[in-house]
Amino acid sequence: MTELESEVLPLPPRYRFRDLLLGDQSFQSDDRVQVEFYVNENTFKERLKLFFIKNQRSSLRIRLFNFSLKLLTCLLYIVRVLLDNPEEGIGWSHIFWVDRKMPLWAVQVSIALISFLETMLLIYLSYKGNIWEQIFRISFILEMINTVPFIITIFWPPLRNLFIPVFLNCWLAKYALENMINDLHRAIQRTQSAMFNQVLILICTLLCLVFTGTCGIQHLERAGEKLSLFKSFYFCIVTFSTVGYGDVTPKIWPSQLLVVIMICVALVVLPLQFEELVYLWMERQKSGGNYSRHRAQTEKHVVLCVSSLKIDLLMDFLNEFYAHPRLQDYYVVILCPTEMDIQVRRVLQIPLWSQRVIYLQGSALKDQDLMRAKMDNGEACFILSSRNEVDRTAADHQTILRAWAVKDFAPNCPLYVQILKPENKFHVKFADHVVCEEECKYAMLALNCVCPATSTLITLLVHTSRGQEGQESPEQWQRMYGRCSGNEVYHIRMGDSKFFMEYEGKSFTYAAFHAHKKYGVCLIGIRREDNKSILLNPGPRHIMAASDTCFYINITKEENSAFIFKQEEKQKKKGFAGRGTYDGPSRLPVHSIIASMGTVAMDLQNTECRPANSSKLALPAENGSGNRRPSIAPVLELADTSSLLPCDLLSDQSEDEMTQSDEEGSAVVEYVKGYPPNSPYIGSSPTLCHLLPEKAPFCCLRLDKGCKHNSFEDAKAYGFKNKLIIVSAETAGNGLYNFIVPLRAYYRSRKELNPIVLLLDNNLDSLLQCGIIYADNLVVVDKESTMSAEEDYMADAKTIVNVQTMFRLFPSLSIITELTHPSNMRFMQFRAKDSYSLALSKLEKKERENGSNLAFMFRLPFAAGRVFSISMLDTLLYQSFVKDYMITITRLLLGLDTTPGSGYLCAMKITEDDLWIRTYGRLFQKLCSSSAEIPIGIYRTESHMFATSESQISINVEDCEDTKDVKEHWGIKTSHHRNSCSSDQSEHPLLRRKSMQWARRLSRKGNKHSSKTAEWISQQRLSLYRRSERQELSELVKNRMKHLGLPTTGYDEMNDHQNTLSYVLINPPPDTRLELNDIVYLIRSDPLAHVANDGHSRKSSCSNKLGPCNPETRDETQL
Repeated sequence: MTELESEVLPLPPRYRFRDLLLGDQSFQSDDRVQVEFYVNENTFKERLKLFFIKNQRSSLRIRLFNFSLKLLTCLLYIVRVLLDNPEEGIGWSHIFWVDRKMPLWAVQVSIALISFLETMLLIYLSYKGNIWEQIFRISFILEMINTVPFIITIFWPPLRNLFIPVFLNCWLAKYALENMINDLHRAIQRTQSAMFNQVLILICTLLCLVFTGTCGIQHLERAGEKLSLFKSFYFCIVTFSTVGYGDVTPKIWPSQLLVVIMICVALVVLPLQFEELVYLWMERQKSGGNYSRHRAQTEKHVVLCVSSLKIDLLMDFLNEFYAHPRLQDYYVVILCPTEMDIQVRRVLQIPLWSQRVIYLQGSALKDQDLMRAKMDNGEACFILSSRNEVDRTAADHQTILRAWAVKDFAPNCPLYVQILKPENKFHVKFADHVVCEEECKYAMLALNCVCPATSTLITLLVHTSRGQEGQESPEQWQRMYGRCSGNEVYHIRMGDSKFFMEYEGKSFTYAAFHAHKKYGVCLIGIRREDNKSILLNPGPRHIMAASDTCFYINITKEENSAFIFKQEEKQKKKGFAGRGTYDGPSRLPVHSIIASMGTVAMDLQNTECRPANSSKLALPAENGSGNRRPSIAPVLELADTSSLLPCDLLSDQSEDEMTQSDEEGSAVVEYVKGYPPNSPYIGSSPTLCHLLPEKAPFCCLRLDKGCKHNSFEDAKAYGFKNKLIIVSAETAGNGLYNFIVPLRAYYRSRKELNPIVLLLDNNLDSLLQCGIIYADNLVVVDKESTMSAEEDYMADAKTIVNVQTMFRLFPSLSIITELTHPSNMRFMQFRAKDSYSLALSKLEKKERENGSNLAFMFRLPFAAGRVFSISMLDTLLYQSFVKDYMITITRLLLGLDTTPGSGYLCAMKITEDDLWIRTYGRLFQKLCSSSAEIPIGIYRTESHMFATSESQISINVEDCEDTKDVKEHWGIKTSHHRNSCSSDQSEHPLLRRKSMQWARRLSRKGNKHSSKTAEWISQQRLSLYRRSERQELSELVKNRMKHLGLPTTGYDEMNDHQNTLSYVLINPPPDTRLELNDIVYLIRSDPLAHVANDGHSRKSSCSNKLGPCNPETRDETQL
């Protein structure tokens, strides 16, 4: 060891520690060895196997060559038969010996030798240790039968005329064809359908059976009647088709035995083939096959991806999608992982849809299924969530994965995604259009509390309708309501529009008023060419330009309108020279209408043109004498800097502050304007709101329990000035953020802010403690736990029953809720014996038969805005394919998004002081000239005499002294109720006894009055029976209130308004008469839009004009 160590030389100086770690490249290069790696073994056998079997292209060529050889041998057999001329007479020698010419024999021997060598080579290459498995294969046995005898004839010439069944090579040709198709699929990396392969196999099997039978019978009959090849073919066809004419029959037993064998083989083989084919056909019917690539390249199609397809969703999509004329030639490809439902299958077999709708069973996560749907060639992809899932978050996760998969496979295909929960929306932000269900649901529920029936208004706007619904009804309100429901939102470039082109260079409010006055269209917003933001009612300071895109509400779009002008000769002769230098829209317009239903233009005869230099938008004051009606100021073409608009819009806030500070003896709640400090989820739109200066302690949020800061334990103790809004929910989810924000938005006056109570425990005691008798609206959204119902339509069962219970206990309370299925709206405020509801049900069925998309619109709870279904907003996503602005406009109307300079939706009520305006057209001018507000519709409530059945005839309380006490006890005002519709009654023994006691007293009283008949007594008995249930419910509520220590005075004042109905009129004609208590939907301009521009001038303008403008403006346009 010491000698070895002494022989080791020290390292040179250049080999330092770094060099030892990294190594010396020059030193290592001397010992480098290049190694080549092979994918397969580099042996002769492996090379042959690679060439003959593993390599797809070379294997395909070899199988094609083999297939050609087999077909050639069959053809040579036919040639040999045709050249054969057997001797006359019957002998068995003709079966074993044939006349084979020498050239033919040489060709057949060569082919047999090649086939034999190829077969032996493939046996060697595919050998895996079991030689008997290779030998006893049918293909090997047939190959040996057809090749070995020919090879033997080479060495033994007398056997050259021996019969060899070469026609059996047809089965080897069939086997080679199957292998060739498989190699072809592997080589081109494309797969034909299994149906194509199975049909090909079946055809080949039939051909092989017929060819084998033909050749076999012909050869065996050489010893008999010597049939020709054609007669043998004719006999096989007649026999296999089970016709059996009997004119050609085999005469000897070998041919007869062959026929028996062939029939047995056919009875075994063919049914198996047909069974496989039928099975594949049924599976193809389930999966839907493929969408043709040729059709995808020549025709346009969209893809609908859903997790489960129900008939309601399908019909809503098809009716809304194909409602647009330019989409009639589109195909709809449905990609769904579940098997087609029976009802869906029945609908898709209708010729109207079978030619345009293709159902594919598959998953959007598989590229093969996306290829089947030709997603990369699609015009759009709609991805819908399953709202019936118990776990809505899991349903969103599935939707997100589908969206990601489609975007990865077809990045250029536009995506239209529906998401359920708002916190999952940011995952699909890349999609072209996204609709969040909970955002829209809670926003519509919130706006229903401050703008009644906003849900109905939005639903009607986003649905495609002809405006023909209810036109055959005898009810006036149904005809008008149905006609106005046909209004939708359209767009057009101003420079190309006949509606708005003449208002270029004028203010927005001027264009809106005159377009409505002249054409009956309602201009609601614009979009600048250089700005992608849509502005609803940008105000009078916006000057219209030819490049602006105008958004308007009308019964139809301008491109489908015909214009009919009628000019009066008298006005032409008089001229307008004495009225200044105006022409065009500054004059009184000519009478014109659009040749469409519901857009009747009107002429305001009291309108007077003012000089162009008028600098005021103030309303003209009435004359002191009061003999003349007050007039309405004209809408100015251009807004002046000293306009009253900014002062009017911003005065609400300053006035609120002054009025609150001047109040005595009441707690003043201070608010500040700002953005919510905490966002509940990613992607929520920031909205300026009314906030508390400091965050309230968590203990103070409990209304029913006191804390160290206050001792209040019920809503009465808080002394709220405004009516409450109660939200009954199972859980406080993130979606409630979208309910609170629209109710606390900065543009709402502080006097209008309603206290919001979140009720998580839905029972009678909790309802009473949270102040339900002081509430104006009750919002019910507790249906999450019923999603697990086995029947889809039962998902709304809990909500419907809870609402019905609250409706019975508190009949005057406005209850607003949302259902999953629109068809369940008929159960809201259900009355089993209400004949008017039955008539509405018949009307709904009739409208559905007529093809209406809004058959449910005449249901009273929906028309009044008490209930809606969020599935109705699925059409919002479908319409976005044609109108890409609909989602943006809807979110602006609902207050989900706030764009600087864009207006917001609000409402005003028509009082007795406003009836002098008379018509909707004059109101339009009044609002445009005074406060620059754009009305878009009317919410009308009117008394109605409901038709009742015999069991529902109401009592005349004045004829019965015994019921006077009940009337006084309930505080019912009979002047407001011309007829009462009772609700369905439950049979209760106590109620029955009470009603019988009252009926006896009535009968005794009836004996004194001979004019009373038995029928009248029975009617009184039934009426008192209903009255008794109402009284029992009242006593139940009062007892619970007394038990909780709550005063019962508020409940005594609650009345049952069952003789009124409400409905929405979207963009009614200008000559529509205004009625008392009408609520007008307004798009009010942004109060902060002009603050930055006006700056210091606004304060001086307000201080100078506060006196003349505020009182009258506030009286006419106040909410």
